[in-house]
Amino acid sequence: MKTIYSKTIISSLILFAFSSCKKGEHVGSSSMNIASETADSAAIVSDSISSVATLQMEDKKFIKTADVHMEVEDVYDATISIEKTLKDIGGFVTSSRLNTQVVNEETYNTSDENAILVRKFQTENTMQVRVPSDQLGDFLQIINDKKLFLNSRTIQAEDVTSNIKLAELEAKRNAKTAENITKIKTDKSKVKLSDDNMSESNYQKIATLNITDQLKYSTVNILLKEPKLRIAEIAVTNTRNIDNKYKSSFQYDVKNAFIEGFYLVLKIIIGLVTLWPVLLIAGFIFYFLKKKKSIRRLQKQETPE
Repeated sequence: MKTIYSKTIISSLILFAFSSCKKGEHVGSSSMNIASETADSAAIVSDSISSVATLQMEDKKFIKTADVHMEVEDVYDATISIEKTLKDIGGFVTSSRLNTQVVNEETYNTSDENAILVRKFQTENTMQVRVPSDQLGDFLQIINDKKLFLNSRTIQAEDVTSNIKLAELEAKRNAKTAENITKIKTDKSKVKLSDDNMSESNYQKIATLNITDQLKYSTVNILLKEPKLRIAEIAVTNTRNIDNKYKSSFQYDVKNAFIEGFYLVLKIIIGLVTLWPVLLIAGFIFYFLKKKKSIRRLQKQETPE
């Protein structure tokens, strides 16, 4: 059983549909390449979309994908509009990452209490959506109408007819192999053969489900950007004036200093009381040294010359 070879074929069914161009606007299929659309002619754009995104041929199956990079007036509004359109046509969003980059911001004081924060920013959103394949042309036309400038667009239709046929043949071979295994005498090798064949059959089923899903729903990657910086004016508090207002209070500082000084004296007294054993020992030593000195002085006076 050529398990490795079969799994390679199965994996190719899953990965076959995801080849795409990285730059420029290109439309293609395994059987034909359609020239890049020009941004100057809306009619040509529309025709190109319909000729590839709606491509259908007898006895042919196509997995369709698209990548759109365009500039819009408002990224957030365009995102909401795209999501609503998808809902209307039976599509859905698989990922949406909206990001706002703050380029610069400054605060201008307008009064003692108020100020205005002026923020310059630019927003973009990266989306991946799934569109019913029979609605792909209409969807691309709808989002095309919302653009200010189309940076690039890639539309691909991959012919997977032979892959589907190969998957059907592999499924039949799997079934035949399973039938042959049942005729083998039961032993360890039969168990392993049966397990390998079942595993291969599972891979085949998953590959078939994936390719069926890709045929039903086209994947569209969308990058939305705003062509220039936008400005937001936000009302805030004049923090500089507030800081100056409460920066210093003479009466409060004097009062606080007096209280802190009083507590410092108390801490010193408490510290001395804590050291009473040391002070007591030091007092005894001082007393005995002084007494001893007095005795020596008396002895010296009593000694005759």
